[in-house]
Amino acid sequence: QVQLVESGGGLVQAGGSLRLSCVASGSILSINDMGWYRQAPGKQRELVADISNGGRTIYADSAKGRFTISRANANNTVYLQMNSLKPEDTALYYCNADITSFGRSGRSWGQGTQVTVSS
Repeated sequence: QVQLVESGGGLVQAGGSLRLSCVASGSILSINDMGWYRQAPGKQRELVADISNGGRTIYADSAKGRFTISRANANNTVYLQMNSLKPEDTALYYCNADITSFGRSGRSWGQGTQVTVSS
């Protein structure tokens, strides 16, 4: 069974920083891209950032210049460094990964970690 476990969310004041972490575990054969999505109340889930196994990145316009996505630990871990946080960044952040495992291949999702930015 494949699991994605996020951590690092919390409450922070506007202008502050947080670093989200996501670790993939289980009977994994390979991991392709990993990324972060977020969903705020009343809004659709949206892509925040994504990184390929080779290090190519893509960011939502709202994240460019403030957020940095990276991978480590044999590419089974993805981080999202969030700086200059704004109240509109408040959302439930989900880790996502394209994982091939025994008996399964496709997108996997974490349980989400809450980020709340106060003004």
